Amino acid sequence: MTQIALLSEAEIEERYHVTGARPVAFMLAGFVRDGDSFTVQLEGDFFPTKLLAVLPEKGQLIFDCSGSPETNRRLLQSKDNVFIGRPGGIHVQFSTGAAVEVVHERAKAFAAPLPKFLVRLQRRESFRAQTPLTRPLQFFGRLPDGKLLNLPTHDISVTGIGLSASELPEDLTIGMVLPNCHFALPEETQELFCSATICNLSERKSRSGGQQWHVGLRFNDLPPAAENRIQRYIDKLERERRERS
Repeated sequence: MTQIALLSEAEIEERYHVTGARPVAFMLAGFVRDGDSFTVQLEGDFFPTKLLAVLPEKGQLIFDCSGSPETNRRLLQSKDNVFIGRPGGIHVQFSTGAAVEVVHERAKAFAAPLPKFLVRLQRRESFRAQTPLTRPLQFFGRLPDGKLLNLPTHDISVTGIGLSASELPEDLTIGMVLPNCHFALPEETQELFCSATICNLSERKSRSGGQQWHVGLRFNDLPPAAENRIQRYIDKLERERRERS
């Protein structure tokens, strides 16, 4: 059984759903910028497409048409359309409502309502491994106003990190990008550096039973070598957990 299979629906939603108008639009705009390919699945048909533009002010996602007039006709009749892609090797999926035909940059295209959330599975089907309570990892970041963010780590994956806070730092919002973040893995002298996007803020009970805030961050530009170091650290945590059980 995989670690994902052991999670509750609420945990899956927290870990893999990107929600909120700004974070969703921001992530979709990144797919547009990078030219990532998606497959649109509709009832009885599917076709490859590319996202062409994100229009938050109109609440619209613009995407390319199919080369088949019949498939385009079916899409216009479909009320629910599922987009599936693997940008950067990571499974991304979202659904939109009915699409309409529009003209984008002098060419025919489709427009659909922006999705309410994206499902973004983590690379290598990894999961967030809880970090030790004793001598927890310390995460450092710089808020947009220049203030230092320094919080202990609750969990970690190759795509993001969870922080614990007894009180939520001021002006922290979902979708905020923190530049110049860094942290050190145990027994390593070289720190990891990246920028990170806040994708989750939630209040929950701590391991000791008290109330605590959880701040979920997604790494934006972590190099592959750094991901490998994190994966080795997660594997080490899992080996130690199995030895204790």
